[in-house]
Amino acid sequence: MTDIIIKAKRNPKVSVIVAAYNQERFIGRCLRSLLHQTLSHDDYEIIVVDDGSIDSTSFAINLFLDPGESVVKVITNKKNLGLPASLNKAIISSNSEYIVRVDSDDFVNTNFLNILCLYLDSNADADAVACDYLLLDDTEAVLGRGDCAKDPIACGIMFRRKHLMEIGLYDEDFRCQEDRELRFRFDKKYKIKRLELPLYRYRRHQSNITNDSKQMERYKQFLIEKHGKKGLN
Repeated sequence: MTDIIIKAKRNPKVSVIVAAYNQERFIGRCLRSLLHQTLSHDDYEIIVVDDGSIDSTSFAINLFLDPGESVVKVITNKKNLGLPASLNKAIISSNSEYIVRVDSDDFVNTNFLNILCLYLDSNADADAVACDYLLLDDTEAVLGRGDCAKDPIACGIMFRRKHLMEIGLYDEDFRCQEDRELRFRFDKKYKIKRLELPLYRYRRHQSNITNDSKQMERYKQFLIEKHGKKGLN
């Protein structure tokens, strides 16, 4: 069973999805950046999924819940279900036009939501838009800039929710490489536009799942089995 605590705006334009598992160290920085956006709080909600964390992640998240009406909605999984299952729960529970994912150990520029939302509002033919990102270390020192088209990451992409629903959301069998699998199906019918502004802050640290080479390779082979070698593009 899953306990759902809902404290959010009823009809936001944007839903920001944050899935967290044992991220007591970084979740606060992430949520602070999302709450201090130039986009009005009336226009977005933050859906945080605590995926069965066993550290102080839950306590850290609760610090951001307003006793009154809040922009934050929390979904608490009684046990760890994995990243794609948590993301799907959040998307299904959303009631917005646009969906954007931010990882719980990352954070964003204050104009992140406003600019991405404005782009989709202004370009009806755009199915989704991704922004460039700055690569940071644990101290938030900038290591470099990432091109979201040449070196895509899982986050910082604002999708039209209806398109994600149409393609069937994340494949929950992919506990790793879930973003590449989703994009392979998305790109068959839709396109992600590039916004050449580094609005996303991607943190590189030892706990990144991408550092688990065995896990990455295992799901890389799983990706090939499902989609062939084209799935690696």
